[in-house]
Amino acid sequence: MVSTEDIGRRVEDGAGQVGVLRDVIPNYEDPAELPGERRKRPTAFLWPEGGGREWAGPA
Repeated sequence: MVSTEDIGRRVEDGAGQVGVLRDVIPNYEDPAELPGERRKRPTAFLWPEGGGREWAGPA
């Protein structure tokens, strides 16, 4: 599990992808889900080291 203390460090997600931790939101609600189906969950946001598209995963 990652925390805000890990922001800026290289971390590995559950799928084995390595990236730089950009943020951790403990009560994130995915805006892509319908309002009645949203639930709060800890989410980590990672950025590929060489640049590219940010991704999110469980914190």
